[in-house]
Amino acid sequence: MNKRHVLRAGGLAACALLFGGPAQAQEFPPTKPITLVVGFAAGGAADSAARLIAKKLSDNIGQSIVVENRGGAGGNIAHQQVANAAPDGTVLLLGSVGPLTIAPHIMKVSYDPFKDLAPISGGVYFPNVLVVHKGLGVKTLAEFVQLAKKKAGGVDFASTGAGSASHLAGELFNQRAGVDMVHVPYKGGAPALLDLLGERVASYFSAPPTAMPHIESGRLIPLATTGLTRPGYMPNVPTVAEAGYPGFEALNWYAFVAPGKTPAPLLDRWNQEIVKALNDPGVKAALDKHGLTPHPTTRAEFATFMKKESEQWGAIVRERKITAN
Repeated sequence: MNKRHVLRAGGLAACALLFGGPAQAQEFPPTKPITLVVGFAAGGAADSAARLIAKKLSDNIGQSIVVENRGGAGGNIAHQQVANAAPDGTVLLLGSVGPLTIAPHIMKVSYDPFKDLAPISGGVYFPNVLVVHKGLGVKTLAEFVQLAKKKAGGVDFASTGAGSASHLAGELFNQRAGVDMVHVPYKGGAPALLDLLGERVASYFSAPPTAMPHIESGRLIPLATTGLTRPGYMPNVPTVAEAGYPGFEALNWYAFVAPGKTPAPLLDRWNQEIVKALNDPGVKAALDKHGLTPHPTTRAEFATFMKKESEQWGAIVRERKITAN
């Protein structure tokens, strides 16, 4: 091999090291099939968001993207799957608040969300809405707190499972309102809502789209939403912050992550494409119909956001002594 060839080979090797892997791994879009993993069953908010965004991404990059629903363990199974996947840009995850920032504080998980998964961009967010059945006899958050403080045994609240966003919203409210609502975990939103409608549980921090039909029918009473601002589809329902607890915020969110060792250039390209898709007017309108707000970010912005969320929920878990049981 002559000197020119040696220099050329050395330069290629240096480039491969610089970009975190072989040159072939830097192809974009990847020539191999692309999978977007979702940790929940088809038909829910996460699945709806994933399919809407994946369709636009696929159209933009000219490569098909398969949405794979991998439910179980509150989304943790899907997160573990992607943490172990090949870091070549062909596997993405629509990660969620629970497995990324709550579960590691309350149970033993076999992945580290800050090492084994790499942030790409925020995805979508939505608040919960605190709803009660009409038989409870309260119509405002103040009346609900008053009842919770004087009722023997307290008032109970449903959630979609221990460590879920709806569970932690209730625990944060316990802390801020000085009440001690009893947590009743369910294996998902459907059974939680069913027992609330049957008046077997008093309250539920529900996803708004799930509760809306029953609010409109009068069977459920909305007391407050958990974001800092009122969602457009519930303009007459105050936020918890407006109703007497300034700064209260407990959001559901989904965001895009990849296997932790995915090279930075691939993460950057995926960030560009995901942000572009989330800013598309058609995608925004479609997400809005599902009560979802786009949340495009830089990689660094999402990493900072995720760290802040983890610190907030970790503190609540420790203070409230929350476990996975």
